[in-house]
Amino acid sequence: MTTKDSFSDEEWDRIVRAPFVAGFAVTAADPGGLIGAVQESSAMVKSVRDAQASAPEGSLIDDLAATFMSAEGREAARSGLKALIKGRTPTEAGTAAVAELHATMTMLHTKAPEHAAVLAQFVRDTAQNVANAASENTFLGFGGEKVSDAERKTLADIDAAVAAPTG
Repeated sequence: MTTKDSFSDEEWDRIVRAPFVAGFAVTAADPGGLIGAVQESSAMVKSVRDAQASAPEGSLIDDLAATFMSAEGREAARSGLKALIKGRTPTEAGTAAVAELHATMTMLHTKAPEHAAVLAQFVRDTAQNVANAASENTFLGFGGEKVSDAERKTLADIDAAVAAPTG
């Protein structure tokens, strides 16, 4: 079973950061204000908790969740995300986030291909949960849509970024 110890610190940090990078990309696609951002952040954390509860002990997702649930792990994920988006517009940051996901998954497909599909699904699920967390384009909390066109495009970009390489 591949665990945290199978990766360098930098590789592991990228793996731990992946679901949050995906969630951020969705949020950046259609920023919905403070309440929406809080709802979407909560959805990211809930994804990790749910994954930890259902992942086999010692699995990649279990180790990822345990790392993130530690103060040190959260800070590493937060710092890495801040460095990725620093000085960028939301659109640029979202594009950089999707590129980071692709680079992370390429590394995982090379180093531990047997675990790539599980992480890819976790990243997809987290992104979808974030997209569904807050309604977009509402007026005083009424109307709007669960997932905006910009978020749907970002979800498709994330899906392509985490897909298994072809050829």
